[in-house]
Amino acid sequence: MKTQLLLVAAVASTAGAFSVSNEQSARRQFLQTVGTASTAAASTVLFPAIASAEIVVPEQSKEYTFPADWGLTYNYDSDAAKVRNHMVTATGLAKGSERMEDFGKNLKKEMIDFVSYYRRFPQVAGKPSFSTLYTSINVLAGHYTSYGYKYPLPEKRRKRLYQEYAEIEKSLKRNR
Repeated sequence: MKTQLLLVAAVASTAGAFSVSNEQSARRQFLQTVGTASTAAASTVLFPAIASAEIVVPEQSKEYTFPADWGLTYNYDSDAAKVRNHMVTATGLAKGSERMEDFGKNLKKEMIDFVSYYRRFPQVAGKPSFSTLYTSINVLAGHYTSYGYKYPLPEKRRKRLYQEYAEIEKSLKRNR
């Protein structure tokens, strides 16, 4: 939406650049206008608004409670919250955590079941919480596929996942 507004503003402001009778002056004004519009568009893309505020990444820990509530209830809101919570736990596990491999295997099965079930429903698949959760699931499942269940996520990947988890939580609270 912001990009579309910037595009409309840039087009509107460039129309004035072509109405000047002096060709060199018109070219200069056009280049200045385009330069300003492209700078504004680039800053919007490179520096998103407050929505992606700085996330504090917690230290990895070997201490956690192994969940007993694996599997789906087939209620989107509760399933999405449960999968997200399990993913947050998995993202925070340190190397050598007790039952880390079992946790990873159970989580990967739960993530696959979640995506396989809910992506069939357009009213769910169109929600922002689903698309962000789907992205997070792909990142975590890809890590498990590439590195196995015993290796913790690298810091950079953990930071991005925690940002996505925060977005998912906000979306779920708004029923989106």
